[in-house]
Amino acid sequence: MEVSRIRALRGPNLWSHHTAVEAIVACTNEEMSIAGLNGFEDRLRALFPQLSILQPTGHDDAISMGHVFELLTLGLQAEAGCPVTFSRTTQTLEAGIFQVVVEYSEEAVGRLAVELAEQIINAALKDQAFDLPAALEQLRDLDEDVRLGPSTGSIVNAAVARNIPYRRLTDGSLVAFGWGSRQRKIQAAEMDGTSAIAEAIAQDKELTKKLLHAAGVPVPLGRSVSDPDDAWAAALEIGLPVVVKPKDGNQGKGVTVNVTTREQLDAGFHAASEFRDDILVERFLPGNDFRLLVVGNKLVAAARRDPPQVVGDGKQSVRELVEQVNKDPRRGSGHSTSLTKIRFDDIALASLAKQGFVADSIPPKGQRVVLRNNANLSTGGAATDVTDDVHPEVAARAVAAAQMVGLDICGVDLVCDSVLKPIEQQNGGIVEVNAAPGLRMHLSPSFGKGRQVGEAIIASMFDDNDDGRIPIIAVTGTNGKTTTVRLIAHLLTASGLRTGMTNTDGVYVAGRQIDSGDCSGPRSARNVLSHPDVDAAVFETARGGVLREGLAYDRCQVAVVTNIGSGDHLGLNYITTVEDLAVLKRVIVQNVADNGYAVLNAADPIVAAMASNCPSAVIFFAADHQHPVMATHRAQGKRVVYVENGHLIAAEGKTRHSVPLADIPITRNGSIGFQVENVMASVAAAWAINTEWDSIRAGLKSFANEADNAPGRFNVFNFRGATLIADYGHNPDAILALVRAVETMTAKRRSVVISGAGDRRDQDIRQQTEILGESFDDVVLYQDQCQRGRADGEVVALLRAGLSNASKTKRIDEINGEFIAIDLAMDRLEAGDLCLILIDQVEEALEHITKRVAAG
Repeated sequence: MEVSRIRALRGPNLWSHHTAVEAIVACTNEEMSIAGLNGFEDRLRALFPQLSILQPTGHDDAISMGHVFELLTLGLQAEAGCPVTFSRTTQTLEAGIFQVVVEYSEEAVGRLAVELAEQIINAALKDQAFDLPAALEQLRDLDEDVRLGPSTGSIVNAAVARNIPYRRLTDGSLVAFGWGSRQRKIQAAEMDGTSAIAEAIAQDKELTKKLLHAAGVPVPLGRSVSDPDDAWAAALEIGLPVVVKPKDGNQGKGVTVNVTTREQLDAGFHAASEFRDDILVERFLPGNDFRLLVVGNKLVAAARRDPPQVVGDGKQSVRELVEQVNKDPRRGSGHSTSLTKIRFDDIALASLAKQGFVADSIPPKGQRVVLRNNANLSTGGAATDVTDDVHPEVAARAVAAAQMVGLDICGVDLVCDSVLKPIEQQNGGIVEVNAAPGLRMHLSPSFGKGRQVGEAIIASMFDDNDDGRIPIIAVTGTNGKTTTVRLIAHLLTASGLRTGMTNTDGVYVAGRQIDSGDCSGPRSARNVLSHPDVDAAVFETARGGVLREGLAYDRCQVAVVTNIGSGDHLGLNYITTVEDLAVLKRVIVQNVADNGYAVLNAADPIVAAMASNCPSAVIFFAADHQHPVMATHRAQGKRVVYVENGHLIAAEGKTRHSVPLADIPITRNGSIGFQVENVMASVAAAWAINTEWDSIRAGLKSFANEADNAPGRFNVFNFRGATLIADYGHNPDAILALVRAVETMTAKRRSVVISGAGDRRDQDIRQQTEILGESFDDVVLYQDQCQRGRADGEVVALLRAGLSNASKTKRIDEINGEFIAIDLAMDRLEAGDLCLILIDQVEEALEHITKRVAAG
């Protein structure tokens, strides 16, 4: 077995809505059915006992090694604790070649599972050992490393529950919610609206206390100190006991509490100095340690934090008691569990010494032994939810503290006996204010109920009716995609929206090109969705990007399918028929939002059939309103777009909107059929997101089919009295549509300049000139830069072969070089002639043609 071409499908894809790893698996003849491999399944199950059944009950089909690989990859992730359920193995037309797709929740974990599954199979084939516990531990460790922590994860989960899209911007905890101009960002439990100044204030504990004191919030007295002598002097000024801590520390690091002697103070100063140079001494407040979580202007959670401790039983040593406590499955070494294992380190030993114990001491039964002076969860402490007990005055002080510092999400550390009564009545105080506070103690407290703090944070970022989404219109098909995308974007721009657009020419935001080249894939689309100046997005969605990575989004508002034709990369990546192509293209239709629309070509039976795969409403378009699909849809009161009496009509029930084709320059008074189809699709898409009709009409009227507006899409020039048309048509269906358009235009002599892309099938290349040979007098064949694996001259030979039975073509030239071929054709033009130039290098060729036309 050989595994190759491993891809991560990071969005909805050909196989499912799940993120997944796709691999090509080549099996030998013997591996086409594992039944013939003596003892293989028994050896495999010995290595991986958790392997699911290989075949449903009652079936006796041959089980290939590809299917085994699929189930192993899925099973390994499941055993590692990943929530995955979907997998599939599909045999290709090539003997022994399978496409295996397995869902992943974390891409790195899915890829590692692929590697380990292959290793298990090889071990079973060779009857070798495999260390399964080590492999599962490797997967679990990797999953914990790359998965979002509980704080950020709770916010993400809350967003998903609200249908707010998200994407991780780094391997860490920087996450963006929503798209374009409506997006927001968080870093762990910190919002994008939090200022760097507020964060800096929170880190400076002395400045924080000054501000809180000015706001009337109770705080312990204290000051910065320069050395142990100064620290002791400060302690005497304040009055013992005191707390020694770093001025801008976090997570309780370097904090020593209840200091009553010079020796304890010196040790505390040394401990704090290991983390920061600036040390703070402040009055020790007796009582319990509480963490109050403020989001916006509300207290949303509160917990009492207890230091890590054990209770003696009169039999076990302190060390043994700690080991017993750490066996609690809720305790782990990282932040993925609700509790952290208690550390038995120097700080713990020092804490024991204060209580008269050492590690091997056996405390009396019922004796509480504290392992640390601070109650931070990251050091093994525990938390008890007390949210419902917080006195309104305590909550008000916490909110005042957060607002005085300027934190949108704030962890307020309070020391007092109880939160049941005001702080002032207990001589308590707020000792710290924390930016980006940990949420774990509130989500999964050791005792009490968890609080929905993630939901509170999302609610403060997005209003109840705001899902952070901008309209996304995805466009696919065989022909007309780029023109349709450009026209839709133009209509949305005319309505006042700052529109982002991707197509085969580049990426555009608000009319400005920010990238060039073929940008019809998911990476370019993701870039647009990340742009803060985008109010709506229109994406040309090519087959290649969907195959490589899936879609760039979870769902779109509108999916447009212009047509499905032959010759569009068939034979590549196991897409061998028009039906295969349709299944791939309809991915955008299957992922339309529930309140969205699919815009489908009713005149194309394959496209019209996609309506059954759409989870939402459908708008059909076709020039003939009497087409059965159109007539039925219209009779049901649903939306249709068609042509009638020289007008484009959009109808829904009794409502009709009409635009004269004479007011739509791109159609040349309706004479160019494929442009009429592009316009119908574009109008339907703009209508689907409730664009005002006045804006639609104005946009249609101002969209001219010129080289600077729609490059390579039926760009018409006047050259020496002849008509010159430049177009990027590059498959038989596109050629046929162009021929029909050209035949509506009068000409004394018609010539065409054409090449062919080498990655098309032979019959598709020949068919292009077979069509042209029936309508053009002169044909100039040229060899361009798109040989794509073909031998020198092979494409031109196929194009010439297509002209062997041409009924009209009398002259054929073969040229090496696109611009040379263009010049030859233009030099021969006389007044009244028409020349169609099928360009390859769109920008360069149009620039060349434009200069020739300008020169006359």
